[in-house]
This record gives sequence, structure tokens and C-alpha cells, in this order.
Amino acid sequence: MSAALQLQDDRERIYSQLKSRSTVNPNHEWLACMVASWCGGQGVLPDYLGLECEQFHALTEHFFPGRNLPEQAPSGSKLDFSRMLERDDLVTLLKQFSNADIVETDWIIGIIVAGCLGSDHLWQDLGLWSRSQLSAMLQRNFPELAAKNDKDMKWKKFLYKQLCEAEGLYLCRAPSCNVCIDYPKCYGSEE
Repeated sequence: MSAALQLQDDRERIYSQLKSRSTVNPNHEWLACMVASWCGGQGVLPDYLGLECEQFHALTEHFFPGRNLPEQAPSGSKLDFSRMLERDDLVTLLKQFSNADIVETDWIIGIIVAGCLGSDHLWQDLGLWSRSQLSAMLQRNFPELAAKNDKDMKWKKFLYKQLCEAEGLYLCRAPSCNVCIDYPKCYGSEE
């Protein structure tokens, strides 16, 4: 069996174990995917999934009680938040648009912000299995923010564009996205 197939089998086995508890909370599904990928060394999430130690333990106890999950990133990923000057701005943006009725919002925000440090598509950096999972997760947890992405811009680019616009910065020289030569980089397929 190839290494890629073994990783996929491991991820699916871990996911099945994490999902063995029935729940109606869709965040449980997406978190199980991210944790399964993370346990298999995929994605870029660092130790504690990018959360504070206490947050990580609260999340795992809430969604995966009795599961012995590693605290350190199996991939060895060590993201340096000191180089992420926009970390607080991303947290503020996501909190501003968060669904306040959802207990796990702060955990999801912390994980998304950690994923923004990666260099791939946000859904891949988070360890989700498809872009549609990320879209659904953002629509559930940040419905007004997700609705603003009405042209289906790639999510990481969209979040950073929101930060720039909030500061009154418009770095793109094109008069509109439709005429920009980089259009496929912002709106092209991520699959």
C-alpha cells in the first residue's frame, strides 16, 4: 500500500472513531475531519490545533470525551504566531461575524486563524477534506461574513481582503475583479 493510501486509511479510521458518538452538531463533523487529518500529520495546525492548552482540552472533552488525542502536532508543525501580525485582526473579524449561539465559536476561530498561517488553501491547511466543508463550516458559524463572499472567492484570500477593506486598503490595481489578470488565482478551483 502506498504511503498516501495509508495516510488516507489512517485518517478515515481516526475519523470513524471520533464520529462514533452521534450528534446533531455539524461542527462535530468538521472538527472530527480536522482532528483526524491532524492526527495523521496532515494540514498545518500546530500543537493543540493552534489553541491555548485549556481551550484544546475543553474542545476535546466537549466533542471527543474519552479519546486520547495527542497535544503536539503529529506533523511536527510549529507555526510561528509572532510573524502573524494580523492574528488579532483575524480574531476580531471572525468574532464580529460569529454566531453567538454556538458554544465552540472561540475554538473554531482559533483553529481557523492558525490555519491562515499555512501556505496552501485554507481548507487543506485546516485538514478538512474539501472546500465545500470549509464553506459549510463558515456559513454555519459566520453566516453574515460567509454571505459577503457572494463571488466564491477563495476563503483565505477573502478573509484577508476583508481585513484590508476594514483598514481602507485596496492593494489590487484592477478596477474590478472581473477584469483582473489574477482572477483565476482568487476565484479558481481549489479541488
